[in-house]
This record gives sequence, C-alpha cells and structure tokens, in this order.
Amino acid sequence: MPNEFLRGWRIVLLALAGAATTASVTLLYGFGTLVVPLEKAFGWNRGNLQFAISCLSGGVVVASQLAGWLNLRWGMRPVALLSLLAMPLALLATTLVQGSIGWLYLAFFVVPIAGVGITFVTWTQLVSQWFEVRRGLALALVLCGSGLSAALLPPALTWAIDRWDWRAGFIVLGALPLLITLPLAWKLFVPTPPGASTATAAAAARAPRRASATFRVHVRSRKFWTLNLGLTLVVTAVVGMVTNTVPLLRDIGLTAAQAGSVFSGFGIALIAGRLAAGWLIDRLWAPGVAATALVMPAIGCLMLWSADASWTTTQLTVAVCLVGIGAGAEFDLSAYLVARYFGLLDYGRLFGIHLGLITAGSMLAPLAFGAAYKSTGSYGPMLAYCIGACLAGPALLLTLGRQPLLQSRSAAALEQPGAEPVG
Repeated sequence: MPNEFLRGWRIVLLALAGAATTASVTLLYGFGTLVVPLEKAFGWNRGNLQFAISCLSGGVVVASQLAGWLNLRWGMRPVALLSLLAMPLALLATTLVQGSIGWLYLAFFVVPIAGVGITFVTWTQLVSQWFEVRRGLALALVLCGSGLSAALLPPALTWAIDRWDWRAGFIVLGALPLLITLPLAWKLFVPTPPGASTATAAAAARAPRRASATFRVHVRSRKFWTLNLGLTLVVTAVVGMVTNTVPLLRDIGLTAAQAGSVFSGFGIALIAGRLAAGWLIDRLWAPGVAATALVMPAIGCLMLWSADASWTTTQLTVAVCLVGIGAGAEFDLSAYLVARYFGLLDYGRLFGIHLGLITAGSMLAPLAFGAAYKSTGSYGPMLAYCIGACLAGPALLLTLGRQPLLQSRSAAALEQPGAEPVG
C-alpha cells in the first residue's frame, strides 16, 4: 500500500536501532578496537583472541534457533524488552573477566544468547509484519544499521578506551541498547499494524495453533533448503573476501594505506547494493534480482585473481565494489525471500534456521580459507571457491519459481478452512 512508510516509519527507526545495537553486530565491529587493549591488559596473543569471534558466532547460532520459538510462545514485544535488559547486563558482566581467556570466550558466547529477543530474527519479522508492498526497501533500510555500527563504533570505543581502559569498551557496547534501543522499543514496539485487515489479524492470532503443522511442511520443502544452500554458498564466499581482501591487495603490491583506501569502496558498495536490491525486489521477481546481485562477487573475484602490480587502484576498487554489492544484497534478500515464499506464520523459526546456517558458514569459512592459504601460500584456492560459490548459489535461487501473492492480496484465502498459508 502507498502509505506503508507513513504508517510504519517508526517501526523502521526502531528496527534500525535494534539492528545497529544487536550483539552480533556490535561485538563483531567493535572487536578490532578491543584486541590491542585486551592483549596489553592480559597478555593474550592476537591469534587466541580471534577465537572469541567464533564463540560469538556459536552464540548467535543458538540464539537464532531460540528466537523464533520464544517469540511464538511469549510474544515478540515482551521477549525483546527482556532481552534489551539482559544483553547489556551480560556485556557489563564481561568487564569482570580476568585471568583465563576462557572467560572471554564464554562471555562472547553468552552475550548473544542473553539478547535472544533482539537478533535479526525479531527485527526482520517485525518489519515484515508492518510492510508488504515495500517490504524489500524497508528491510534494506533497517539492515543498514550494521553499516552504521561499522562506521561509528571504532572511533567511539577508541575514545572510551583511551580515556579509561578496556572495560570502557564493553560499557559503551552495553549502554547503546540500554539507552537507545530500549526506550524506542518501550514506546514504539507494536508487533502488527493497527490497520491490518481482519483476515490478516485473524491469521496472526491463530499462528501459535497452526505454526507447528505449517512449520513441518516448510522445513521439509525443497524450496526452503534450496534457498538455504544457495545463500549459504554466497555468504561463505563473501565472508572469506571480507577477511582476506586487504592482505590479498598487499600481496599485489599495494601499501597498507592504498589497500585500506581500496577496501573502503566495499562499505560504500555494500550500502548501495543493499538499498538497490531492496528497491528492486519490491517491483521485480525477487530470485532474479537476487541472482543478479549475488553473481557480482564472482566477477569481482575473477578480476582480483587476474590482478597484478600493473593494475590501477581504480581497477582494484571496481573489483572490490563488485564483491561489496553482493555482500550488501544478501541479508535483506534472504529475509525477504523467507517471508515471501513461506509466509509470516512460521517466519521466526524458519529464518532462525536460515540465520543459524549462514552464521555457521561465516564461522567456518575463515578457518577453511586460512588453512588453504597456509598449505598453498596463495589466495588462488579461495578465489576459485568464491567464484564457484557465487555462480552456483544464484543459479539455485533461480529454481525457486513463481512468487506467492502478497499477503494483502491473499489474506482472504487464510479464512478458508484447510487453506495453505501464503507469503
């Protein structure tokens, strides 16, 4: 409907704040700033500290599986509000870490679980329940929150740590959701729009009773696992490029400053790709848009594979930006596709499974690529995998077939006895 943003802009603002302050984002993008202070304070080496990110990913996998079930059982608003209290407390408790690095690993695993109600599962479901016609663009705007955190957290944490010590970094991370997202959620968190149609509202009210049956159907469907496999392939490739592009550029002959400047194009392309894909999937066949956006990293990786010292920084920036377009498009495409093809009745648990799979892939990919580089001394095997994954993944998405009708156009079907849920 044309006035969706007039009606739901507050929900977009809330979800944007939630996406920017969730643990999987703040701990990931703030970690680089914390490494040296933790190393100096405890003598832990940087290699061992990196394992904390794997523990964070493990916690996100667990939280993603719990989020959908808890939201279905107790309701999204109360679970989110409790999580907005529990997660800051867990981050503040991290300041008590001392001695063994195992305590840091435990903290990074527990924090996202404490924030189980404020993962991307909740924020994408909330937006999907408020937006139908402009759902793609709304999701894209919300998921730009991670880009805001990536830009703003490092200088904020650096200022706090320089002024006090490493504990100040975790205090800042805990204060953000407590001072920004919690007040917004208390005032603005309304799970469904007041103007929802009678049929849609009735279907939502019946969700707990119907979810188990439809969930079993969806989770066994070919389309669900095709979507999971296709997007997981692309995510593992993109994560590998995120963690290895700068050293790859250094091997070509760029200085640290030049490599950093080239890689800055990745962030710009990420936001541009996210917004462009969000705008297009509201108007065109979503799998086709997804396949077009997600094949771009394959082209970028092919360019980087053939790059040498004769390449200009402009050419290298174009290659990196092509990878960034795919990185930006992936997450809002996955949220949109799950909601569109499988509906909202079981969205929380289905997207939780999907998020768990891609998070596990994100956790394992850097380890595998690191081992490949160690054994070959080259980024060739990694680039070959990334090219293959970014060709195979989009090809799988093209097999998803026709999109179901929008919920607003088919809600009446849910009123018919025995009707199948639609997206």
